[in-house]
Amino acid sequence: MIDRRLMLTSLAGLFGFAALRWFGASAPARAAEKFEVEKTDAEWRAQLTPEQYEILRQEGTERPWTSPLLKEHRKGTFACAGCDLPLFSSDTKFESGTGWPSFFRPLDNAVATREDRTFGMARTEVHCRRCGGHLGHVFDDGPKPTGLRYCMDGLALNFHPASSSAT
Repeated sequence: MIDRRLMLTSLAGLFGFAALRWFGASAPARAAEKFEVEKTDAEWRAQLTPEQYEILRQEGTERPWTSPLLKEHRKGTFACAGCDLPLFSSDTKFESGTGWPSFFRPLDNAVATREDRTFGMARTEVHCRRCGGHLGHVFDDGPKPTGLRYCMDGLALNFHPASSSAT
């Protein structure tokens, strides 16, 4: 006869393993990747605000409707807050109604993606191709011409206005 305590412990362990596989974060995958810009955890913490660190290095997200970049409509470039690599042109920004800055196309050679299975769903995570910083996710419900919605955390981005020249 099977001991009840042993059976419950075994079931809890099996459930824990299954939950880890289903809800597991992709941070270990990022740790194995190599990027042009690599810093120690302490260096990232010193450079970034606590909120930026949580998003860029721990794959967190900001609350919707809180980013000042949501209402940024000037011409310019949105760059990675971790390494300042230009990521998106203001020409590709659109109002998605989701509460996060959204773009329909990144700049060439700016971002990379990987599968994200956190929170029990399959999504496509977007990160900076130079420093590996988590930026947000991409979905296939965006406008033409790409049909994509790059839903980015505003705290993961810096905005650089286009320089105006008087001619």
